[in-house]
Amino acid sequence: MTKLEHAWYQSFGWSLLLLPISAVFWGLSALRRFCFSIGLTKIHKLPVPVVVIGNINVGGNGKTPLVIYLSSYLKQQGFRPGIVSRGYGGKAAQYPMTVEKHSDPAHSGDEPLFIKHRVNCPVVVDPNRVRGAQALITKHGCNVILSDDGLQHYRLGRDIEIAVVDGQRRQGNGYLLPAGPLREGKWRLKTVDFVVVNGGKLQGDEYMMSLEPGQLVNVKFKGQTKPLNQISGPVYAAAGIGNPGRFFTLLGNKGVKLEKTFAFPDHHQYKESDLPDGTVLMTEKDAVKCTDFAKDNWWFLPVSAKLTETFNQAFLTKLKAVKSKK
Repeated sequence: MTKLEHAWYQSFGWSLLLLPISAVFWGLSALRRFCFSIGLTKIHKLPVPVVVIGNINVGGNGKTPLVIYLSSYLKQQGFRPGIVSRGYGGKAAQYPMTVEKHSDPAHSGDEPLFIKHRVNCPVVVDPNRVRGAQALITKHGCNVILSDDGLQHYRLGRDIEIAVVDGQRRQGNGYLLPAGPLREGKWRLKTVDFVVVNGGKLQGDEYMMSLEPGQLVNVKFKGQTKPLNQISGPVYAAAGIGNPGRFFTLLGNKGVKLEKTFAFPDHHQYKESDLPDGTVLMTEKDAVKCTDFAKDNWWFLPVSAKLTETFNQAFLTKLKAVKSKK
């Protein structure tokens, strides 16, 4: 956790000196929303339902596992979902870019590539999400669009909004950037269709999501797996995600005794020298960037979102209602 994140979520101290800058941020974001609301900036509506999964905090809250879960659930219900992402951290030769399992994360970004490894549906990256979503419809025949981390991307019209909340950290000190961790005020959660909480206790009409770990997968030899309880030390853990501490805590709760942890910034571009000799455990998102130089004893731990049937039915009912009006 950086010093600024510590101030946001734990100490609630010196970051408040940044409140004047937060006031400017509030003014600019409010003006931006106003321009969309009066039509000065165009909102692009698509002929198929668009489901946006995002959050109001910066950093990782569990959006990506939820996107993967929803894509699988939609396929089970007979839909043809497609996923559009900005592709943060990647730079493709041209857009929209269709992500394949062999794509270079330097082009696609790490999260879209990680998603593609887990889903059986089209994944497209494009900084212009409207153009990327349209490609999913015209090129891939998708009839539902899932927009990954697109809650504040108002150019893309949306029919269903899902906000993901970290149940442990919640909204920290409750202030907007940079004094706090919020992209938009807590009021925004009252405007979305579903609030999904990743761990922690529910508040109001929220829905619970848990992340269930699977077996370890070897980063170098993808077909090689191992139960987490069969790992022997010394064991190191590395994570370049929005909240590395959550991954380290998960390992500890599963009985893994860690020699040392290595926390990197979100979307960190790994090099071999970043990690020590010995057994290294990492997230699946980290693994897609380490394949080319992985050692035999590097492993990643896949996690899968688990939600209640109550959420499934509420989401499906909402989606069918939207689809009937298209």
